[in-house]
Amino acid sequence: MPKVIYIDHNDTETEVEVENGANLMQAALDNMVSGILGDCGGDCACATCHVFVDSKWQDEIDAPSELEEDLLDGLIDPQPNSRLSCQIVMEDKLDGIVLRLPESQY
Repeated sequence: MPKVIYIDHNDTETEVEVENGANLMQAALDNMVSGILGDCGGDCACATCHVFVDSKWQDEIDAPSELEEDLLDGLIDPQPNSRLSCQIVMEDKLDGIVLRLPESQY
């Protein structure tokens, strides 16, 4: 099963196995990864699942939708590698993807 590595702002790593087709926000919530809130339940409506995608993986994931980009623009300090983890769906080619978590989701 493919894996994702979440790294919090204190550099603590949590490795999680994720089924293909599952979004990476729900995988974090299911595995109690601290730092992902997912207040909207994955409906791309709140941006509380904000992550920074490691540079190695940026070209492997689909580009953000217009709705996701609008939410990312509303973040306090968006970065070029900012994404909403609810919009990243696991597939085999993402095995080992690294997602860094911001210090706060607000």
